[in-house]
Amino acid sequence: MLLIDKIKNKGSYQYIGIFFVAVLGALNYELFVFPNNFAPAGLNGILTIIQHVFDFRVGYLSLMVNIPIIAFTYMVLDKDYALKNLFYVVVFSVANLIFKEINFSKFVFYATDGGEKVMAAIAAGVFNGLLYSVAIRLGGSTAGMDVVATFINRKKPEFSFVWIVFTINVVVAALSFFAFGHDYAPVILCMIYSFVTSKLNDNILKGARAAAKFEIITDDPETLAQDLMSKLRHGCTVVPAKGMYSGEEKQMLICVVNKLQIADFEKILKNHKESFVIVSSVNNTYGNFKHIK
Repeated sequence: MLLIDKIKNKGSYQYIGIFFVAVLGALNYELFVFPNNFAPAGLNGILTIIQHVFDFRVGYLSLMVNIPIIAFTYMVLDKDYALKNLFYVVVFSVANLIFKEINFSKFVFYATDGGEKVMAAIAAGVFNGLLYSVAIRLGGSTAGMDVVATFINRKKPEFSFVWIVFTINVVVAALSFFAFGHDYAPVILCMIYSFVTSKLNDNILKGARAAAKFEIITDDPETLAQDLMSKLRHGCTVVPAKGMYSGEEKQMLICVVNKLQIADFEKILKNHKESFVIVSSVNNTYGNFKHIK
């Protein structure tokens, strides 16, 4: 009853979303990963290797390994995060066991050569990247090493989350060499899967909020700001600045625009050649910022 009460309190739509993510995640393994004998990234990669070597289903292994990790997370980290991961693990594991009994032969992608194996790894990585991004948006994850990495990162912020996950994936790739008959192909497929998943996930999670920040040192901030606001429909912030070499008092405009507006911004700057401009990438924007173009 505790789990049901939590689901109702936090919004059932999130758990409905996680349900579909878990089911599609299990289906992704059945269609692209298992038939082509390679291990994906993270904990499920290790579980896939164990399944391959000992013929013990990932569904059972996922429950056995993840539930203790999630229980620990519930006690010491974040209860809502832990419950969402628990829900994902249960649905994923049950779906994995059910799919084992269903004949998907008409839909399974069986690679017949090296090129098709690469295609399988790319396809699996794309689907996993999409599903993982949705899970993160819903306040959870796909459990496994993500939970472990999150715990380590929160308790030891000096440890990079990216490097923790990268280290885990290196271990999985190395184990693949021995588990799949001392063959380098599964190692390469694991690396491709990991790269595609992380790249797509990063683009989805950050891409929608990504922007560019322009810092412009100018003698005529009013005219330049008017051009930017009228043509790009983004506001500017002006702050006083002083050239340390010349000692002259100047103004610095700060303006954040969408990535698609960078070319338009540069066209405007061509009419203000006396300006000095610094451009930097912005990973996320919050609050009153509109993606106009």
